[in-house]
Amino acid sequence: MKLIIFPIVFILISLGAADLPASYYQAMSNMNTENTLCVKNYDAGASVTESYTDFEHLDKETEVTSRSLNTSDNENDNSAGNATLEVHINANVVGKAHVAWQSRDILPDKAGRHAAYSLAGEDLTGVFSIEKFIQLWSNSTIGSVGPNWLPCS
Repeated sequence: MKLIIFPIVFILISLGAADLPASYYQAMSNMNTENTLCVKNYDAGASVTESYTDFEHLDKETEVTSRSLNTSDNENDNSAGNATLEVHINANVVGKAHVAWQSRDILPDKAGRHAAYSLAGEDLTGVFSIEKFIQLWSNSTIGSVGPNWLPCS
């Protein structure tokens, strides 16, 4: 009796799986994967984008620190004081990645546009690791902000 039940169960399972349309299997194998993070600090005039698409493997750890410290009590003061946007990215990827950052003037010019101070972007495809530390500050001079050590590689 056990010998007859086993083939019947196997045939029923096979028939149940055969009822799914071919488009189901095509959709399952063509899934688009996406993981995107965009952070903006308007007081610092800074933004960072981290995006992963079409990945087979993604192991990431992203730490974001965004601060706005206005030192002026005057409501008519348009300066933002000291503002920062810091992002530390550590990722292992099999797929595609896009990492970009922008720093711009917080006050518009006469035409209503914000002057861009700097813009950088990086696009990667394949199997790779990313380790980045992005630090964007407002109201700083060249000598006031910077690392006081250099990592060994």
